[in-house]
Amino acid sequence: MSDDKQTGDWAVEANGLVKVYGKERAVDGVDLRIRKGAVYGFLGPNGAGKTTTIRMLATLIRPDAGSARIFGHSLADEGAAIRSRISLTGQYASIDEDLTGMENLVLIARLMGYTTRQAKARASELLAAFGLENAAKRQVKKYSGGMRRRIDVAASIVVTPDLLFLDEPTTGLDPRSRNQVWDIIRTLVAAGTTVLLTTQYLEEADQLADRIAVIHQGKIIAEGTSSELKASVGSGTLNVQLLNSEDQLRATEILQNKLGVSVFVGSDSVSLSAQAKDASLVAEALGELARAKITVSDFSLGRPSLDEVFLTLTGQVVSEEPDAEEESS
Repeated sequence: MSDDKQTGDWAVEANGLVKVYGKERAVDGVDLRIRKGAVYGFLGPNGAGKTTTIRMLATLIRPDAGSARIFGHSLADEGAAIRSRISLTGQYASIDEDLTGMENLVLIARLMGYTTRQAKARASELLAAFGLENAAKRQVKKYSGGMRRRIDVAASIVVTPDLLFLDEPTTGLDPRSRNQVWDIIRTLVAAGTTVLLTTQYLEEADQLADRIAVIHQGKIIAEGTSSELKASVGSGTLNVQLLNSEDQLRATEILQNKLGVSVFVGSDSVSLSAQAKDASLVAEALGELARAKITVSDFSLGRPSLDEVFLTLTGQVVSEEPDAEEESS
């Protein structure tokens, strides 16, 4: 790999990136730090600015303000050096559907400077790695959705990039195909590639990303590991199952006093639930139930999901439709 210009551990360093379309600030002061060899998840509702940010970092569009360095190379002045180290897989297939899988990969390899023999060898290698050997001579337009997505990712790594931008890589795929793409991403990262991943699937970010940024209305409103983001909205929900229904009123009173929140009683009169903002208070509440000789047959403390984090932070649920704003940007 080329000299990293003493950038240390950072693959991406962005400061105050801005992109304006008319009166709309699609990206409004985004700061990013992405470590080499990491998977960084970029989450946001439709129109949040995810794809616009990636397109700036990939040198496809110029920022209106702010700066960035990719492996130490300036986004403003060293576009060619950046492009030599990155690859981008967008939301839609970028290959020729009238060509076969083999023909697509050979064509791209030849454009990247491979000899004909080298191009065919690399294409065969990728087709095997992505489980597409039996479809090598089939036109891509006859591939299934999962196969099309795999050949598109394969095309983006004919020359293995140092940094791979994956924009909605599994949108519209069935669970099996999604898992296959996830395995491919893990393999790339294990080999040293850094990945910036935008996704509408919160499970995907949970499964793959070392760190996650939540972007809303062009601004990053939260950033951290999956665990840190979940912890930021509370410990979750305490569920308590009582052995005797006659203890329900006293148990409800104890939980309300200790947790400082409302307690909900199930229709069976022995199931109680309450929001738990502090795990230490949960331990105190359960201890108080024991001292009151109230028998608890079962209890659980469920951590919030990324869906709950996302809803809490943005007030929106994640849509699985492509970003309309970002298609037009």
